[in-house]
Amino acid sequence: MLSGLAVQSAPGGTVYRCPGPPVLYTDAIGVQQARERGCRPLEAGPVTVAQDRPPRRAAAPAPAGSAASAPARAPTRETERVAPPQQRERDNDARSILQAELQREQARLQQLLAEYNDGQPERQGHERNYQRYLDRVAALKAAIERSSADIAALQRELARHSRP
Repeated sequence: MLSGLAVQSAPGGTVYRCPGPPVLYTDAIGVQQARERGCRPLEAGPVTVAQDRPPRRAAAPAPAGSAASAPARAPTRETERVAPPQQRERDNDARSILQAELQREQARLQQLLAEYNDGQPERQGHERNYQRYLDRVAALKAAIERSSADIAALQRELARHSRP
């Protein structure tokens, strides 16, 4: 699809078709180099070259008195600040969300530990093949490790959000 590509005509020189992967069409070599490489001149009319990207245009300067010519200012700390009551409310919301996630993850860990049964989970009906059983045991162990890591991360985050 060639939509959006810039197209320009090649300069008036001879255009050569040089063999090889990839085939090269060029007007940047002389007659002697073309013979050495085994290139043949093209007899067709003007060649059109499609480029990957259109050339960049320089932005037009803004008038001297306009707002666009003024340098952009970074926001100051006063404009970034949130009112203390609103910040406390946000912190409380974050803390309650983290506590709920921690309780959910602890319940999930207890369930996984009960199913894992100290590395000896009960075999299920579809696990007639012993390798399937071993795969499930390994997956349970990995899930327990992941859940433990999640709990530790949530506890660290809660400690960071603890009340002053």
